[in-house]
Amino acid sequence: MIRRHRVWLIVAVTLVLFAGLWLFGVVGLAAHRLAMRGNATGERGSSLMLQDYRVVIEGRPVAGLVENLSGLTFNPASDTLFSAINRPPELAELSRDGRLLRRIPLTGASDVEGITHVEGDRFILVDESRHRLSWVTITPETASIDLAAAPFLTLDLGAFRNMGFEGISWDQRRKELVIVQEMWPVRVLVIGGLDRAVLGQGLGVTVREWQPDSWAGHFVADLSSVTVHDPTGNMVLLSDISSVLAEYSPEGAPLSLMTLWSGWHGLTHSVPQAEGVAIGPDGAVFIVSEPNLFYRFDPAVTLSQP
Repeated sequence: MIRRHRVWLIVAVTLVLFAGLWLFGVVGLAAHRLAMRGNATGERGSSLMLQDYRVVIEGRPVAGLVENLSGLTFNPASDTLFSAINRPPELAELSRDGRLLRRIPLTGASDVEGITHVEGDRFILVDESRHRLSWVTITPETASIDLAAAPFLTLDLGAFRNMGFEGISWDQRRKELVIVQEMWPVRVLVIGGLDRAVLGQGLGVTVREWQPDSWAGHFVADLSSVTVHDPTGNMVLLSDISSVLAEYSPEGAPLSLMTLWSGWHGLTHSVPQAEGVAIGPDGAVFIVSEPNLFYRFDPAVTLSQP
C-alpha cells in the first residue's frame, strides 16, 4: 500500500512539474512576442519571417523507421537530410519529402541525439550522455560508422546525464559549433577552435554562452534542437515542451516565431514531440518528431509562386 502511494506521489509530482513548465512556456511566449515588436523584421532578407510559413507535409511517418527519430541536418551537397537515432544507434538519410533513403548503423555510440553537417562529407555528432562530440565522414558509399575510431572531444560542462547537449549546428560563417542544452539550465553554447583541436594543432578551444538580447530571455521550457541559417547567420531554436520555433539575429535580437500548435501555420494537429530542425537552401524548414514523424514548412514567397 505504501509503495502504491509512493508511485502515485511520483506521478503527481511529475504532472505538476510538466504543467508548470508548460505554463512557463505559455507566459514566456507572450513575453517573447512583445519583445519582437521592438525589432525591425519587415525585410525578408534579414529574417526568415517564420510567422508566414505554412505546413506542406504534416506528420508523415517515415516508412522504415519505427521510433527515436531525433536530431536533423541538411546536406547541400546531396540535397538530403540526415537524422540521428539513439536506439538503436544509427543515422538515417532522408529525402526532402521525408522518404527514407538509407540507414547507417553506429557502433561505439551511447546516446547520439544531434548531428550537423560541416562541409563536404564531414559531419559532427553529439552524444548526450557522454557529452562527446565526434567528427565523422559520410559519403554515398558509407554503410556503417565506428565512433570508437572517430576523432572526438569531450565537454564536461556540468550538464545532467540525460538533460545534456540535445542539439548542434555548425555556423558556416564563423566556423563555430552551436550546442543547446535541453534544460536545467536551458542554455546555448558557442564553441570555437574545434577544427584546429581535432587536427592536433593545439587546444585553442573557446566556449561562450549565447543569450537572447531581450528582457524575455530564454522564454522556452526546454531546447530540443538548433540550426543556424547560413545566408543570414540567424539562430533558430526549437522547443519541444513549449512547441515553438524561434528565430534570433546573431546578436540575440528576437526576429520571428513559429508556433507548432493545431490551427497555426496550417497544422491540423499539434506537433507532438519536436526533436530536430533543419533549413534548406530555399528556406524550407524541416522538423522531425518522435517517434518517426516528418514535417516540412515552406515560406510564403515559395507558396505564392505558380
